[in-house]
Amino acid sequence: MATPVLHCFEEYQKARISFVQTIAELSTHQQNVEALYSAGVMSLLKPLLLDVVPSIQQSAALAIGRLANYSIDLSRSVAENDIIPQLTYSLPRQNRFFKKAACYILKSVSQHSVELAQMIVNAGALEPLVLCLDEFDPSVKEAAAFALGHIAKHNESLARQVVEARAVDSLLLCLQEPELVLKRVASQTLANICKHTEQLAQPVAENGLDVICSYVNYTDTAIKRNVCNLLANICKHSNELATLVMSKLTNPQKLVNCLKDPDEIVKQNAAMCIGEIVNKSPECAQEICNAGAPLILVNYIANSKASKKLYAIISLGYMAGFSDRTATMLINANALEVLKNSLENDIEQVKCACCFALNLIGRHSAQHANEVVNSGVLETMLFYFMDKKTGDDLKEKAKKALIEIIKKCSNLNNLEPLLHVSNDDILYPVLNQYATYLKDNQTELSNFARNGGLNKVLSIKNTLKEPLLHLANEICSYYPTEIINYYNPEYAKILLDKIGVEDSAPKEPENKEEEQEEANPKDAKKDDKNKGVNKVDKKAADTKGGKKK
Repeated sequence: MATPVLHCFEEYQKARISFVQTIAELSTHQQNVEALYSAGVMSLLKPLLLDVVPSIQQSAALAIGRLANYSIDLSRSVAENDIIPQLTYSLPRQNRFFKKAACYILKSVSQHSVELAQMIVNAGALEPLVLCLDEFDPSVKEAAAFALGHIAKHNESLARQVVEARAVDSLLLCLQEPELVLKRVASQTLANICKHTEQLAQPVAENGLDVICSYVNYTDTAIKRNVCNLLANICKHSNELATLVMSKLTNPQKLVNCLKDPDEIVKQNAAMCIGEIVNKSPECAQEICNAGAPLILVNYIANSKASKKLYAIISLGYMAGFSDRTATMLINANALEVLKNSLENDIEQVKCACCFALNLIGRHSAQHANEVVNSGVLETMLFYFMDKKTGDDLKEKAKKALIEIIKKCSNLNNLEPLLHVSNDDILYPVLNQYATYLKDNQTELSNFARNGGLNKVLSIKNTLKEPLLHLANEICSYYPTEIINYYNPEYAKILLDKIGVEDSAPKEPENKEEEQEEANPKDAKKDDKNKGVNKVDKKAADTKGGKKK
């Protein structure tokens, strides 16, 4: 009697094993996921998580994790079937294989949205996950760190709850483990925690910067990526944290050398980290510049794709912003040429960064502004500012850069094309520079008139309003009236109009006698006869007088 009964249970167990293994295998192929979801696979897998056979539990958890990893709908199905509380309860009580699979489920669900991650936290999963970080098996630590990272990445509230669960110390210990995969996951999770606020980054910086900075030049590419990103997320919050990172690096050259790494993401993250450091204080910016960053950044920008060079260009701008010395170092490193090339050819986001950097380079002095203007970028920025197809962000940054550079520019010849701009925001600083530099400068006055600048000012003068009209009048006052009349395009018309008025006006008689002639022509003839007689008599008298003599 016992044999048929046991055989029945054996068959049932084999069927369960076959079912979960088959589902686990089918879930590895995305084309099967929709069919499995439609068949209600979650409700069938849920009771198998509590199966008495450990292999069935593990296979069921693995299948659920794979399915949840594909889409948010399947992850919601996990939550709706109350699988998460069941996992949270079983996690501390099961073997390491189940723990690994359960952590994988929590990671797959939490990665999709804030709501799902919050549901996991509300189910009390953080404490069991942190306990898993102390497991002997590295694969369990890795799975738990992955799940915590995906929970913390969404927002400050979730990240704070991860920190309050005392995960930071365990993650820093995981970072020191010999397994490379565990180092990668731990550094990525720490980066996800630190990116939100200074308060969350503070415990990581205080307790783990020595360990973190030691991996800046590590041989593993993925670890270098994560460590550069982690340092950037720490530095971005405050000057104190950036200074602390610089002090722990001991030699900034370690970070700068990451810009030469063969991996594009390592270089991109290193540029982001440098940007977050140099924008905090002039001392940090000078240290990075002294480590040779300007030339290396310029070379990186020149040889990288548009999507990868954004942070490097922003870093150049931050470096130039603090002092004229660092701006000069960038000019000497040929930064203007690569910025011009990116401004003309790259995507709009990169063009915005180029305008930002050029503004910060050129705003220090006339020398810096003249270098920027001589590079030929003003015309390009002006085009973006005037073009209707340009995005609002690029238009605003181009306008700001133009105004700041023009205010400092003393090379008046390069400003003459801007006189043709109809926009008052750009025309005002241009006219102001001419009004400032032309005064008492005979050479510039002569060049301005000969090159057509004066002619242009006179041609637009009548269309200007205050305060532009005041500046135009001030410029004209530097020249004699004859010069103004000579270059004034309307002066010829004024003269012609004046001549036309004179021709059309009636002529006045030369004297009163002509008036009388016109009024009494007969009397005038009598007078002429009398005058003629008088003239004859006078001649005769003169003749007699001559003979007597």
